[in-house]
Amino acid sequence: MAQRTPQLQEPVLACLDGSPPREGREGKRERERERESFPLDTRKKEAERELPGRLLLGWSFLFLRAPLKGRGLGADAAAAAAAPEPGRRKEGRREGGGNAAALSREAMAEAPHPHPHRLRALLLLGLVLLVSLGVAEGEGEGESKRVVQKEAEFDRLYSESVNAALLDIYAFNHTVTRNRTEGVRVSVNVLSEQKETPVLFVVRQKEAVVSFQVPLILRGLYQRKYLYQDVSRTLCQPQTKKEVDTQFFYVDVSTLSRENASYQLRVTRVENFVLRTGEHFGFNATAAQPQYFKYEFPEGVDSVIVKVTSAAKFPCSVISVQDVLCPVYDLDNNVAFIGMYQTMTKKAAITVQKKDYPSHSFYVVVVVKTEDEACGGALRFYPYSKDEPVDQGNRLKTLDVVVSPAVTSQAYVGGMLFVLGVFLSFYLLTVLIACWENWRQQKKKRLGLLATMDTPSTETDNGSTASTENVTDSLLSTEASYSYTDRSLENMAGRPRLDSLSSVEEDDYDTLADIESDKNVIRTKQYLYVADLARKDKRVLRKKYQIYFWNIATIAVFYALPVIQLVITYQTVVNVTGNQDICYYNFLCAHPLGNLSAFNNILSNLGYILLGLLFLLIILQREINYNRALMRNDLQAVECGIPKHFGLFYAMGTALMMEGLLSACYHVCPNYTNFQFDTSFMYMIAGLCMLKLYQKRHPDINASAYSAYACLAIVIFFSVVGVVFGKGNMAFWIVFSVIHILSTLLLSTQLYYMGRWKLDSGILRRILHVLYTDCIRQCSGPMYVDRMVLLVMGNIINWSLAAYGLIMHPNDFASYLLAIGICNLLLYFAFYIIMKLRSGERLKLISLLCIVCTSVVWGFALYFFFQGLSTWQKTPAESREHNRECVLLNFFDDHDVWHFLSSIAMFGSFLVLLTLDDDLDTVQRDKIYVF
Repeated sequence: MAQRTPQLQEPVLACLDGSPPREGREGKRERERERESFPLDTRKKEAERELPGRLLLGWSFLFLRAPLKGRGLGADAAAAAAAPEPGRRKEGRREGGGNAAALSREAMAEAPHPHPHRLRALLLLGLVLLVSLGVAEGEGEGESKRVVQKEAEFDRLYSESVNAALLDIYAFNHTVTRNRTEGVRVSVNVLSEQKETPVLFVVRQKEAVVSFQVPLILRGLYQRKYLYQDVSRTLCQPQTKKEVDTQFFYVDVSTLSRENASYQLRVTRVENFVLRTGEHFGFNATAAQPQYFKYEFPEGVDSVIVKVTSAAKFPCSVISVQDVLCPVYDLDNNVAFIGMYQTMTKKAAITVQKKDYPSHSFYVVVVVKTEDEACGGALRFYPYSKDEPVDQGNRLKTLDVVVSPAVTSQAYVGGMLFVLGVFLSFYLLTVLIACWENWRQQKKKRLGLLATMDTPSTETDNGSTASTENVTDSLLSTEASYSYTDRSLENMAGRPRLDSLSSVEEDDYDTLADIESDKNVIRTKQYLYVADLARKDKRVLRKKYQIYFWNIATIAVFYALPVIQLVITYQTVVNVTGNQDICYYNFLCAHPLGNLSAFNNILSNLGYILLGLLFLLIILQREINYNRALMRNDLQAVECGIPKHFGLFYAMGTALMMEGLLSACYHVCPNYTNFQFDTSFMYMIAGLCMLKLYQKRHPDINASAYSAYACLAIVIFFSVVGVVFGKGNMAFWIVFSVIHILSTLLLSTQLYYMGRWKLDSGILRRILHVLYTDCIRQCSGPMYVDRMVLLVMGNIINWSLAAYGLIMHPNDFASYLLAIGICNLLLYFAFYIIMKLRSGERLKLISLLCIVCTSVVWGFALYFFFQGLSTWQKTPAESREHNRECVLLNFFDDHDVWHFLSSIAMFGSFLVLLTLDDDLDTVQRDKIYVF
């Protein structure tokens, strides 16, 4: 107000004596230049604000020169003479300041000179009105702004001040060419610390407006506020259809602070705004200084992979791929609004397909987050109030970006042909082996027929044929391998059928009191033979073990359908939201196809399905041959070898196929919430293999399908509970370790006593009795030494695993639980092989070959499994630190190779179990030891 009052008083004082206002030539020019610098709307508002003052000046001159009717006129007459007509006043208001000035001149020319006393009174009244007008105008001065517009230049630092009465506008012109994209970056720094009245920067472009305040305040968790004084933003570049186009943009700087706020402004060109294919580019970014670059698909490239790396793990950052549209979302609070994005510590990779971007170009946006909690970092505690901003200082991150061409369609075709070729070759190999075995059997039969024709055989009294004698000869030749048996070979034709001792229904058999006593006598012998534990009707046992297959088929249907629906929903959410932190892929080797983000991880599971189906076909062929032998009443099939029950084999093949299907479903979107899809049938496969191995020598006392699957369900339940609640929970590990040890003891007792030990109210009394008689009264050794050795080793291993879990608390509880099952399976398999060789039995060449090859394949498979390309035990950003490039055909990664090798190893393991006792096919069952 102090500066504007002289500007108003000078013309008033100059006009009081009737002379026009005096103003120097330089003052006029300066005022004209200042007014011309204002925008048109600002000049209109200034004229409207000066209109009442001009009208007041005109009215004052009218009062001073108004004609008087006489010296004796009263006050009312003088006031009426001095007042202007209503019509003329309205007309003056409507016509503006120019009409008011004309009216004043006309009044001064016509009116005579007033009386001196009247003159002094009117002069005093005019001064009072002028002072009131000045005060009112001074009070309204805060609502008006003085606008200063400047023609600005690139790469020049502007250091200015701004306040509530001043608006700075910087005008830039930018030449845009159609074939060359050049970025523009605005960098500002506010030197004044005014948190309550920040400085507002508005960048007005042709097709976009970018606005931000400085200090810039970004929010984190728990509504924390983080303050940044130094801010840089890259402007969105509009498209142009002309070869060369000059575009203007303006940077407006304003504030509501009455005090001057100092700032620095620099607008620069980004020379390397467009990324080139295969070329690395390094840059820096902060939370308030995000960066983004443009990439244009070259001809012939349909898919690229954007790789961003950093040597420092923190600060946490976000990588986003957005379409070339304005505005670009490049702040921590809006980067997730559009496009694909993922958090990053040291590595990030996003595969981009050309078909998803109509302009065949996209922006790569890099944003540094205000906090590191999303990347697994600690959330620092600041002594702050809820509304008090926190100054984090300089959270600078140095990054490197490169855009490389992704795999072509030929790689997809090559990968699919490779998978089909590898696993279909097993079918071809199986057919060749089957043809060779058939040819060998035919040749053997022809040689046997020629030998029979040369040496006629004599029929026995009971009508046995030459084939029976051949079987007997083979049994006699095999008997020599049993070095520590004194039992002689009985005549098979004269022996009663073993299954005639059992009833048709297993339940009826088990409820007979005499049979119960017979079980106790037989199963508690020191040396057991397979014939002792194969007394039940084979029809009953066949039904019993077929339930394994039908149960697992039912479980597979009810389990797979909701799983497929769920993973499709996950994939849809990823595609719609663009949030790639939902799924834990190996992003450096994730090849999309259609709506699937990692098709290669799904394709590699095809081996489980194909080899599982092949195993089912092999079992079907064996069962057909065995049933044909039974229909021929072949004594070798009836009385020799390990009893043939194929229900568990069918269940194993089905479990292998389901493992492939559910593993593929898991890899549609691998994460914390669907891990059990990949592991559930692994537990089942391990359990079924142990049951099958035990069934070979214990067909009558093997577990039923209902109890087996109930136990496996409990295992899967603990797997889920352990993953959800087991991390760092000491109470869970104590409970689990106790249950693990008690289950091991219970199972050991059942195995040692061949199922004749019962868990009832008298268990404690029997345990004390055994301890007293066998350990205190007389120290006698165990009756079943071999079983005791196995069970002692098993308890040592399981107790050690329980102690390891209780002490170490492994993060991956699912893998820990699977390791327990695999360790027990390997222990029992090793014990079986050792006891088989110790009993004088031998391994056939095909079994030995399967064992060796399977062991080698398992070794290589485990090597690739432990590469650990991702883990949902950590944050998505930390998981990406383990990502690696493709290792096979530039299409498959280490985990895909694990899928290939593990499916082959599982198939080989099944073949080992299938052919392990083929050497006993011609050995009488009462000569085959139970262990």
